[in-house]
Amino acid sequence: MKKLFVLSAIALAAGAAQSQTVNVICSVQAEWCNMISTVYARTTGAKVNVSLKGSGEALAQIIAEKENPKTDIWFGGTGDPHLAAAEQGLTLEYKSPSLPQLHAWAQQQAQQSNFRTVGIYSGPLGFGYNPELLAKKKLQVPKTWADLLKPEYKGEIQVANPASSGTAYTMVATLVQLMGEDKAFEYMKGLHKNISQYTRSGTGPIKAVARSETSVSISFVHDGPGEKAQGFPVETITPTDGTGAEIGSMSIIKGSRNLEAAKKFYEWALTPGAQEMAAAAKQFQLPSNKSAKNHPSIPDFKKIKFINYDYAKYGASSERRRLISKWEKEVNSLPR
Repeated sequence: MKKLFVLSAIALAAGAAQSQTVNVICSVQAEWCNMISTVYARTTGAKVNVSLKGSGEALAQIIAEKENPKTDIWFGGTGDPHLAAAEQGLTLEYKSPSLPQLHAWAQQQAQQSNFRTVGIYSGPLGFGYNPELLAKKKLQVPKTWADLLKPEYKGEIQVANPASSGTAYTMVATLVQLMGEDKAFEYMKGLHKNISQYTRSGTGPIKAVARSETSVSISFVHDGPGEKAQGFPVETITPTDGTGAEIGSMSIIKGSRNLEAAKKFYEWALTPGAQEMAAAAKQFQLPSNKSAKNHPSIPDFKKIKFINYDYAKYGASSERRRLISKWEKEVNSLPR
């Protein structure tokens, strides 16, 4: 009897420990991922297992694990693949009681996904540039999308690959909406000639700019100030002819093995205090909680010309697959 009691106690303890474990795919920069996991673990006693993945790669993993999910929460990364995951039934419908505390764009992201994802931050797409390299090579700061096609930028631009990077897919979708699909693909064919490298990660190009490995990047502009704060020569600008913005999102994976722990982490991640950690980790997206304090390095959305980005259409998995496949065939296959 005593042995049975001990075994029962061990089983209960193991169950309690498991319920306090949360497995997170994190699609923001490593500094931010490490900070939120460390702080959450210390303040709650939960065990947080974090895997760093770009949003395109994260979606691929979640699809691959559909029958046997190993992930509880997908934190961050562009919203389009989160919407695609929602459409495919890979994420769980969960209507957070915190929704009224969020900006309208974050609530809209939740509504469009039937509450299978939620906006946690937003950031505009633009250009990063290295002023020292531009001066050395006598190049002007690019101010419009058309500027990037100038022959003097040949081999001077980096952007990520849209198959693996949500940042780059946001670029493709932005250009299609800004120019129309035919003109956008002609534009990307011209841009291809000036690209030195398509990186796997969306943050790779602006890190290359900061480290004087390339002159210009197509990046989310909120990734620039963190590099600059480390002493690197990098500035950012948004194109005057219009640009898109990401709605970084968060989703609970359908079939989560640690559902209650996942919901607790989800609610914590929507609080002002948790969202303000982004700036502490030198990440300067606009937080979705209206009560979160905005760091001065966060881009001023009122000064940026935005297109009316159709998140529902370009977040649909069929449209995303179609545009990425078309980019691979018509753009990436071309010689440079």
